[in-house]
Amino acid sequence: MVFAAIDIGSNAIRLLFCRVYTVSGKPHFNKEELIRMPIRLGEDVFLNGKISDEKANRLITAIKGFSELIKAYGVHSHRAVATSAMRDAVNGEQIISRIKTESGISVEIIDGKNEAALVFSNHIEEIINPKHAYLYIDVGGGSTELTLYFDNKVIAAKSFNIGTVRMLLDKVEKDEWDEMKAWLKKNTFGIHPLFAIGSGGNINKIFKMSGKKETKHLSYDRLKGIYEMLCSYTYQERIERLDLKPDRADVIVPAAKIFLTVMKNADIEKVFVPQIGLSDGLVHEMYEKHLEKSAK
Repeated sequence: MVFAAIDIGSNAIRLLFCRVYTVSGKPHFNKEELIRMPIRLGEDVFLNGKISDEKANRLITAIKGFSELIKAYGVHSHRAVATSAMRDAVNGEQIISRIKTESGISVEIIDGKNEAALVFSNHIEEIINPKHAYLYIDVGGGSTELTLYFDNKVIAAKSFNIGTVRMLLDKVEKDEWDEMKAWLKKNTFGIHPLFAIGSGGNINKIFKMSGKKETKHLSYDRLKGIYEMLCSYTYQERIERLDLKPDRADVIVPAAKIFLTVMKNADIEKVFVPQIGLSDGLVHEMYEKHLEKSAK
C-alpha cells in the first residue's frame, strides 16, 4: 500500500509517496516519489511575523497540485503537517483554513515537541547499536529538533528556534544559542561515546558531497572540512561549481554550522546520515495506525 506525506517547512514544502510492503513479516518502506517546492515561508514570517499573500497563494496552488497527485496515486491514506514558519505566523491558522477550503487537504500545525517525535518515529532503533547513545539532530529552516536516545529509550528532547532560514535573516537570538549549548552540556554530560544521527535535506546533501559510500557517517573533522569548503565559495559559485540548487546553496552553510555547533558542545565525533526526515516519520506513523486498526 502507498502512503502520502506533506511536510510544509520554513524553507520548502515536500510531498512524499512511500510504498510499504512486508517481507518475512517485517515492513519495508520504499520511497517512490518525492516532490519538493522551495517556497520559503520563513522569509516572510521571521522578518514580518506573517506569510505574505504572494507566498500564501503559491503555497495553496502547490497544495492543490499535491491534492490532485494524491488522488491520482490512489493512496491508502495521507497526512499533512506544518512546522516552524506556520507555527510563528500570525495568519497561520487562516492560511490552513484556506488550504482546507481550496484543496480539501487538512493541515496540522505541529509544535516542536511533536515534530521531534515524528522525526524520531522512523524506527531508527533498527539502524543503531542499542549499546550506544545517540543524539538525533533534525535541522530545518526555522528550528532544530534534538532528541537524546539512550538505553533503548528517549531520555530528553527539545526544539530550538535555530534554523537555516532564520540564520540567513539574522533572526536567531544569542540567548537561543546559549540555551541550546547549555541543554546539550547538561543532558549529554557523562554519556560517552555519543553519536549523532543527522536529519534534513542539508545534511543529506553534505553527505552526498562527501563522496562516502562505504559508510553512512561523517566525522566531525570531515564535516568541518566541507563547511570550510562551502564558505570559501560565493553563493553563485556554490550553484555553478558545486551544482547546488539556488534554494540549497545558501541554507547549506548555516545548516553545517548548526551540526558542527551541536556536535562540538555534545562532544560527538561521528554523525550518521540515514537520509530520513519528517515526511518519513509521517509515513511510519500512518502505517502504525493502519496496523492498529487492522488488529481490531
